[in-house]
Amino acid sequence: MARRLEPLTLANLGELPVPCRDCVFWELDPVAAKQADRNGDTGLEKEAWLSQLLLDWGTAGVVLYVDDEPAGFAVYAPATYLPRIQAFPTAPVSPDAVVLATGRILPRYLGLGLGKILVQAVAKDVLKRGFRAVEAFGDSRWDGPGCVWPTEFLRAVGFAVVREHPRNPRLRLDLRSAVTWRSEMEAAVERLMGAIRPEHSPPKPVTVRDALTRTPSS
Repeated sequence: MARRLEPLTLANLGELPVPCRDCVFWELDPVAAKQADRNGDTGLEKEAWLSQLLLDWGTAGVVLYVDDEPAGFAVYAPATYLPRIQAFPTAPVSPDAVVLATGRILPRYLGLGLGKILVQAVAKDVLKRGFRAVEAFGDSRWDGPGCVWPTEFLRAVGFAVVREHPRNPRLRLDLRSAVTWRSEMEAAVERLMGAIRPEHSPPKPVTVRDALTRTPSS
């Protein structure tokens, strides 16, 4: 199977699964989200949120394709762009971390390790931007697709609980100290480097160490 990663943009937002492309669980606070749902404006709110974040911060998500078909996605951003965080009992997020908010692997692609590839792609980008960690809220009672990651999935890909809670613990992946996990990520970066580079940028010789440690020029 041919796999490739693309940044989440307005152009491919519509390729997310139907419940996700218009969902504003993370993008609005609970009151505003309910109002948008009543007004039927969630799709517009989602587009406006993504457009603003792309302008302010840059890439805020990744879409994984298998044989040119969307197979999964992940959305991540600084905490200030995710108002829903304040509703979690284990908030706030550490100031040195980016939040892995939500994501999903389509049912037909489960069991292929694609979830870990998504997390590795997010971690690579977060490292390049100079952050020390990725944090996420887990759902310890997860029983089907939703807006919050299953706690067990986050543990399986290297996250550790930093604030306990029976339903929604906060977990952290420390990218500079998780040596074993980072070694695995380097291998993934080596395989996927060409796939996530924008098409208009010609390939440049680069080592894996450079890819993981250099900071983009301002």
